Amino acid sequence: MSDTGQFAAWVGKVEEAEDRVPFQTARALAATLDMDPAAREAAGVVPGGRLPALWHWLAFLPDAPMSDLDGDGHPKRGGFLPPVPLERRMWAGGQLVFHGALQIDAPIRRCSRIAAVAEKTGKTGTMVFVTVEHEIHGPSGLAVTESQDIVYMPIPERFAPPPPVPAPQDGDWSEPVAMDPVRLFRFSAATFNAHRIHVDLEYARTVEKYPGLVVHGPFQAILLMEAARRHKGGAGPTAYRFRGVRPLFHHDALRLIGRRAETGEEDLFTATGDGHVCMQARVVWG
Repeated sequence: MSDTGQFAAWVGKVEEAEDRVPFQTARALAATLDMDPAAREAAGVVPGGRLPALWHWLAFLPDAPMSDLDGDGHPKRGGFLPPVPLERRMWAGGQLVFHGALQIDAPIRRCSRIAAVAEKTGKTGTMVFVTVEHEIHGPSGLAVTESQDIVYMPIPERFAPPPPVPAPQDGDWSEPVAMDPVRLFRFSAATFNAHRIHVDLEYARTVEKYPGLVVHGPFQAILLMEAARRHKGGAGPTAYRFRGVRPLFHHDALRLIGRRAETGEEDLFTATGDGHVCMQARVVWG
C-alpha cells in the first residue's frame, strides 16, 4: 500500500475537540451490555467513577444535522476525513494504549491526526484505508493513545464473505451473548451511530447486500473487553488491539472466547455458531 496521491493533502490534518461522557450515557451502554446495578457499580459506572476501558467511545459522538447525512446514515464525505468516493465505509480495527484514567462526567480533550491514507487492491476491488491517530486527555493528563483504521470499499453485487477462520477450541473461557436488532439499536443510540447497516434491515439487505444487520465492530470490541475483564477479576488493561475478520450479523449465535498466553496477554475472539471468527483481539493486562 502507498499513500493515495488524490488524498495526500489530508495526511497530517489535525482536529481538536472537547467533550465528556455523561453518567446517563454510560448507564445506557451498561444497560445494552445487560449489566444489573451491582455489575454497573463493580465496573465503576457511577457518577464521577472511572470510565471503563474503551468507553471513551461514548464521547465525541457524530452530531451532523440531518441535512448533512449521506444515504448510508454517515455524515457526508469530506471535512476532517478525506472524501473517498467508495460506497461502503467501516471501522476495520484499532490499537490502544491506556496511560491513565478518564472519569465519567469529567472533561475529555481529544487531538486527532490523519496519519495515513493508503490504497490496496484485493478480491473485492479497490479499498482505501484511512488511519487516524488520537491522543485523549482527562483532567490528570494523557489517558489514551489510539490508532483507528477506517476502510472504504465498493459495495459488491452480492454478499461474498472472506474464507472462514476457525475459532480456537482451546480457549480458557467461552460465553454466549444474545444478539438481536434491539441490542444493535441500543448500541447505535448510545453511540449516536446512524449507520443504517446496524438498524435498517431492508437497507442492509437491498443496498449493501448483507444477509442481516451488521454487529458494530466497536460493540464487538467492547463485549470482548468487558468479558475478559470479568474473567480477570476486574483487572484493567494497559493495551488493546483488535481487527475485524468477517462480518457478524444479528441472527448469528455469538460466542466470546478468551485464550490466555504465558506472557500475561490474552487473545480474544468473537465467533459465530458455525465456529467462524468475526473479530480477533489481544489485551495486555497491567
